[in-house]
Amino acid sequence: MRIPAELAEGRLGRKRVVLAKPIRFMNESGEAVRALVDYFKSDRLLVVHDDIDLALGRLRLQVGGGSGGHNGVKAIIAVLGAGFPRLKVGVGRPPGSQDPADFVLERFSKSERSEVDLLVPDGAEVVERWLTDPARAQELAAHRGRS
Repeated sequence: MRIPAELAEGRLGRKRVVLAKPIRFMNESGEAVRALVDYFKSDRLLVVHDDIDLALGRLRLQVGGGSGGHNGVKAIIAVLGAGFPRLKVGVGRPPGSQDPADFVLERFSKSERSEVDLLVPDGAEVVERWLTDPARAQELAAHRGRS
């Protein structure tokens, strides 16, 4: 079976982990997720995605919910239903009347880059903790970006 995603496999402790990045259009992300779930015969997954309704640097780990207008999440909900866990990564709102789709595809500015450089390892820590202790992972995410 061909999975329309870039894959990396490894282990965290004794757990096998597969990281996947869909390679098709955002609104086709559901195809990649469905193929992954079917191929690996597991529905234990964590979807990580950007969220313009969270300030830059904030993280939110939750199970279920709507798409928030995110076309990739909408496509995943269409194939799995809304009950999957997700880690939302805050990128902030677009300035003025800029199209959100254009905004999320832009590179981070120099001033935002230092925050992003700290956010990535913090997000990775939340994902790693989620594998063994989802409640603690949710706490870690909730405290990220709050000073």
